[in-house]
Amino acid sequence: MKTTHNSLSALALQKFKKNTTGVLSFWFIVICGLVAIFAYALAPDNSSNANQMHLEIHSKKPGFQVLTLTIPSKEKTTQTTYNKLLNGIKNQKTVIPIANYFLSKDELTIETYSENNIPSLTKSFPIALFEDKDISEYITLKTFYLGTDKYGRDLLSRMLIGTRISFFIGFIAVFISLVIGISIGAIAGYFGGKVDTFIMWLINITWSIPTLLLVIAITLALGKGFWQVFIAVGLTMWVEVARVVRGQIMSTKEMQYVEATKALGYSNFRIIFKHILPNIMAPVIVISAANFAGAILIESGLSFLGIGAQPPTPSWGAMIKDHYSYIILGKAYLAIIPGLAIMSLVMAFMLIGNALRDALDVKN
Repeated sequence: MKTTHNSLSALALQKFKKNTTGVLSFWFIVICGLVAIFAYALAPDNSSNANQMHLEIHSKKPGFQVLTLTIPSKEKTTQTTYNKLLNGIKNQKTVIPIANYFLSKDELTIETYSENNIPSLTKSFPIALFEDKDISEYITLKTFYLGTDKYGRDLLSRMLIGTRISFFIGFIAVFISLVIGISIGAIAGYFGGKVDTFIMWLINITWSIPTLLLVIAITLALGKGFWQVFIAVGLTMWVEVARVVRGQIMSTKEMQYVEATKALGYSNFRIIFKHILPNIMAPVIVISAANFAGAILIESGLSFLGIGAQPPTPSWGAMIKDHYSYIILGKAYLAIIPGLAIMSLVMAFMLIGNALRDALDVKN
C-alpha cells in the first residue's frame, strides 16, 4: 500500500521540486560549492593563489595558446594532499613562455615569447637540469581558456580559486548573523518589556548606519585580511534576522502549545530553542538565502575598494578593480567575466530564496 507523506517538510520539498528556477539555482550553488572546495585540483595553475605571473603574455584573449618551458624546482618540499587541496602547491616549478627552442647535446636554448616586434631574449639551460628526462616532457602547448590578466596570470585559475572567497563568505557571514540575530531576537520577543525596548534601541541604531559604511569601520578596526572581512560582514547582517525572529516569537508565544510548556514547568531556554524556534524557521531560512547574496555583494564591494581580501588572494571584486579600466581599451572581458560570476551566484541565491519562500508558504 502506497504511503502518502503529509508532513509540512515533505509538502514543502514537493513544492520546491516543482519550481524549476529554484532547483536549477540549487544545483548551480552545489556546483559552485564543489568548485570552491576542489579549486586547486581543477585550476590549470595550481600554485598558491594561482599567482604564477608571466608579464610577457599579459591581457591575452580567451583561448590564447603559447609554448611553455617548465624548469624543475631545486627545492623539495613535502606537502600532504589535504594541504595541496587547501593552499595549492608551494615551490611551484618555474614556467617560461617561449617562442622557439633548440636542443644540442649539452644544453637547451630557448627564445622567450615576445610581441610587437620586440626582439626575443635567448637563454640556455644545461640538459642535466632536466633530470635526464625527455625534454618534450617539459615543453608543452598551454591554453589559457579565459585568457590572462594584466600580470599574465591564468584568469580561469584565478576565477576558480576566487570562488572560495565569494562562496565561503556567504556561509560564515550568514552563520554569524544567525547566531547573533536568533539569540538577540528570541530574547527580545520572548521576554518583552525593558529587555525588548533596549534590544530594539540597539537594533534601530545599527539599522540606521549604512551597511557598507559599518562594514568598512569594522574591517578597519579588525585589520585588512581574509577572515576579518568574513567577521565584519557577519556582524552587520544580524539585524534583519533579529527583527524577524522577534516578531515571530511575539506572535507565537501566546499560542496554546507554548502555554502548555510553561504549565509543565519547562525552562525559558527550552521553550524558546526547542519549542518556538523550530516552528518559526521558515522566514529565517528565506532571509538567510537573501543574506548569502548580500554578503557576496558586500565582499565584492570591499575588494573593489581595496579593503577586502588582500593580494595575491584572488577575489572577484578585486579582479574587477584591477581591470575595470580595460573596458575602454578593448579588453572588457577582463572585468566582465568576474562581474558575470558575481551576478550569477547572487542571482542563484536570490532565486533559491524566492523558491523557498513559495515552498514554505503554508497558505499556498
